[in-house]
Amino acid sequence: MFKRFFDIVFSFLGLLLLFPFLLIISLIIIIESCGGIFYKQKRVGRNNRDFSLIKFRSMRKNSDKDGFLTIGANDERITKSGYYLRKYKLDEIPQLINILKSEMSFVGPRPEVRKYVDLYNKQQRKVLKVKPGLTDYASIEYFKESEILSSKPDPEKAYINEIMPAKLNLNLKYIDEKSFLTDFRIIIKTIKKIFH
Repeated sequence: MFKRFFDIVFSFLGLLLLFPFLLIISLIIIIESCGGIFYKQKRVGRNNRDFSLIKFRSMRKNSDKDGFLTIGANDERITKSGYYLRKYKLDEIPQLINILKSEMSFVGPRPEVRKYVDLYNKQQRKVLKVKPGLTDYASIEYFKESEILSSKPDPEKAYINEIMPAKLNLNLKYIDEKSFLTDFRIIIKTIKKIFH
């Protein structure tokens, strides 16, 4: 109950205080490339239910047709402003709306696309019992995931066989340790990682 209260209060305050900044980002996106301001993608949330995750659009229109994974900082699909939005995780700010709508929380396993969720084993599917989050242990550990994938000969295979299982193990660790103090520590570590 307290976690939901925290999510509502701080997601609302975040959207309110950041509104002028969000308008500036929106204008930059509109001026730089054609397409909408936001990018919505179906992700799998709590109890295996799909929802639309919202991000600022950092790629050219219809780029997801070439795959879900972003490979390195030099991925040609990423716009110039999109590079900085991704680098400082600013593209994730609109997910405050998902948090306000109770589809997500500030801290919890990052929601995955259905294509990869369908590959989870029985143990890994336990992560679907909790509300997904904006950040978690895996987000911190794999902060530069796209750069890691860019060094692999087959990025998608590496993601499925190496990175995804490791991230899910960290998700399960979070579930075992879940508490307000754990969430607070993860939020602080995430902020430090972004400004490092």
